[in-house]
Amino acid sequence: MARLVLIILLLAGASILIAMVVRMKPEKVAHSMRFGGAGLAALLGVLLLVTGKAFLGMPLLAGAAALLRHAFAKLATSRKPGQKSRVYSDALMMELDLDSGDMNGLVLKGEMNGAELNQLDEASLLKLHAELAEWTESRDLLETYLDRRISDWRDRVDPQAGAGLGRAQSSGTMTEEEAYEILGLAPGAGEADIRKAHRSLMKRVHPDTGGSAALAARLNEAKDLLLRRHV
Repeated sequence: MARLVLIILLLAGASILIAMVVRMKPEKVAHSMRFGGAGLAALLGVLLLVTGKAFLGMPLLAGAAALLRHAFAKLATSRKPGQKSRVYSDALMMELDLDSGDMNGLVLKGEMNGAELNQLDEASLLKLHAELAEWTESRDLLETYLDRRISDWRDRVDPQAGAGLGRAQSSGTMTEEEAYEILGLAPGAGEADIRKAHRSLMKRVHPDTGGSAALAARLNEAKDLLLRRHV
């Protein structure tokens, strides 16, 4: 009787897994297969044990345990829904939602210190753009936001404003913690996760797709810094 129940459970588990995979988004299939495969291996191992085939069941159970450890390790370092990529410059913190692609920012210096970009009206944003002339990198980041929110904002700005300002001021040496935050990853993420996050974000912020050279440069810096830790 116990053998029949386990066989039924095994078949039911396989049916449920197949049904889930068919309806699942492609990017989630691999993640779910890791847990589903471990569960099916565990069920099959138990079935073999109770049918007197311990020499086959024990290796399967050990393999299922290893698969589960690996799956939970990947889960701990992979990006969670709702995470954001944050890039800090001297006068501005820019935030990109990794799921929706929406962008927001926080002013860190000047007259509007503490203000969120999404809460500012168009006139205030253009005034902030003029105030950021001293911080070229921050100004570049703001321009990326403006390009997304106000398509014709450049027509309202003096084309000579900020000319001759020289080189962009650096926001300082990037730390490992900042690199993980920029890529939207948890500390300890593996090389594959780092490269995947970098590729995904570059598609959103690359200058060729209407993004920002400053943002792209910070993403590249974050990727290079973290990959050096894996050498």
